[in-house]
Amino acid sequence: MTKSLAQQRFGRAATDYAVSEVHAKGASLAHLVEISEPKPHWRVLDVATGAGHTAFAFAPHVVKVTATDIAEEMLAETRKLAKANGLANVRTLTAEAEDLPFPDASFDLVVCRLAAHHFDNIALFAREAFRVLMPGGSLSIVDIVAPDAATIPGRCAEELRQWAWLFNAFKKLPDPSHVRCLGLIEWRRLLDDAGFTVSMTSAWTRRSTSRSGCSACARAMQPPLG
Repeated sequence: MTKSLAQQRFGRAATDYAVSEVHAKGASLAHLVEISEPKPHWRVLDVATGAGHTAFAFAPHVVKVTATDIAEEMLAETRKLAKANGLANVRTLTAEAEDLPFPDASFDLVVCRLAAHHFDNIALFAREAFRVLMPGGSLSIVDIVAPDAATIPGRCAEELRQWAWLFNAFKKLPDPSHVRCLGLIEWRRLLDDAGFTVSMTSAWTRRSTSRSGCSACARAMQPPLG
């Protein structure tokens, strides 16, 4: 799916994201803030913010949150909700996850929740996150994960590959903007290749009337200078 088509799809869904219980109040939101341990002086970047719910969760804890998305309609919802909630320290900017328009070492924390499976190149996003983080900064991610040996132990590699392929094919049926969910092991390898050290991961199964699957949360640290 081209970026323009993804922008159109998410633009049309902007008002739905604004009232989505999964995005606004899901348990992973509080967990993401908890593991990130935000500090009052921090500058935070929320990549693929949607209607801004993740940015809003961090805003009371830090000095500034920059919320980015490829869909201007999403950012319009973010600005509207930020104003309604009195969050004056949230700014918005149109940006692609793989091409972040910020100088090196601009942020203390980069966060991304329930969005990475839409990215065309997750490895490039990880490298961009590493670049824009200050030395010692961290990247905190929540996303749906595909089956692998970390979440379904005791299965052969070929069986897990087939399950992962079927899982992603199933996800793509109702959502053409879906690109690919990674497994936990691939996430760890990808973050390691980008320069991060993964400090924690957790995974859980979620089920509802409209969504099911395994989600994971991870925090990865950039080594400090020296």
